[in-house]
Amino acid sequence: MRFLWPELLWLLLALPLLAAAYLYALKRRKRAVVVYPNLALARSAVGPTQKIRRHIPPLLCWLALGAALFACARPSATVTLPADTLTLVLAMDVSRSMEASDVKPTRLTAAQEAARQFVDGLPSSVRLGIVSFAASATVVQPPTEDHRDMLDAIDRFELQTGTATGSGLILALSTLLPADRADLDALLLNDPFSSFGLGAAAAPLGKAGPVEAARKREEERPPAEPGSYRNGAIILLSDGRRTTGPDPMTIARMAAKRGVRVYTVGFGTPQGGSGGGTTSSAGPDGWSYFMQLDETTLRAIAKLTGGEYYQAGSAGDLTKVYSNLTTRFSLERRDTEISALLAGVAGVLLLLACILSIKWFRR
Repeated sequence: MRFLWPELLWLLLALPLLAAAYLYALKRRKRAVVVYPNLALARSAVGPTQKIRRHIPPLLCWLALGAALFACARPSATVTLPADTLTLVLAMDVSRSMEASDVKPTRLTAAQEAARQFVDGLPSSVRLGIVSFAASATVVQPPTEDHRDMLDAIDRFELQTGTATGSGLILALSTLLPADRADLDALLLNDPFSSFGLGAAAAPLGKAGPVEAARKREEERPPAEPGSYRNGAIILLSDGRRTTGPDPMTIARMAAKRGVRVYTVGFGTPQGGSGGGTTSSAGPDGWSYFMQLDETTLRAIAKLTGGEYYQAGSAGDLTKVYSNLTTRFSLERRDTEISALLAGVAGVLLLLACILSIKWFRR
């Protein structure tokens, strides 16, 4: 628990002083002598219950004052609350290695079915955008709340050669943060693999002005606290290692600088594809594709951005991962000031003390 005005906690010292004053007042009252003709009758009239009752209203008032003084320091706590409107971007690997049959019937088919279940479990407050990537990246579905559009986009996945993880990640980032799209594109214009569907044509190699300006803005951008961006996140699923495109760690640093969390999912069996090695022939074209997970990079991306890494070796594992993510985005933990709650507690305690005092003692 944190306090916005911690110096006001000194006010709590008034509580033990008030308790001491109350005990002193009781002690003074005992000095008063009252003469009863029958002492046993007086004792039975007061009784043990009556002795306890007389202390309850003052105790409730004392607790109410404590809650009110505590609220003055403006405490904040990490609580689990229903998520506000969020925008998620799912970046899905559609490289040829997704044809591997180590996950039945194929990696791609299993991933599509798990993604459909993920969509079905999303709350209405979540908008989902979908990006697919292989040697290039494409926005398959801009962020939307329409589950039918999401499902149709998942059905449109088409396998391609190459695995440009960095391309998929930067396109997902620009989809989540459209205001930064121009800079994210310009930073990679001088890279031969940078033309991957961000909506702008690659600039001539000699035209470095926009690139330098964007790089300068990126260097001067104050880094945000990891995971501090609360309006959305990226889910990156890949079954292999990068073979082309920009370095995904470079893009991950850009995401971390903006406080965007990236949750990474490594999909497929640890030994790789059906061939059991790092590469396997996947398809009639005779090409060889990397099929073994690059868990090191996926873990590093998640750690750098404040997200989490999940390993899914089967269709069932992937479904569980998506179910976990659905719960995470439906309910989120965040720092919330609880001063109003404590003030409400103080009011209830004070009201209860007044009611009991009137009921029991008519005062």
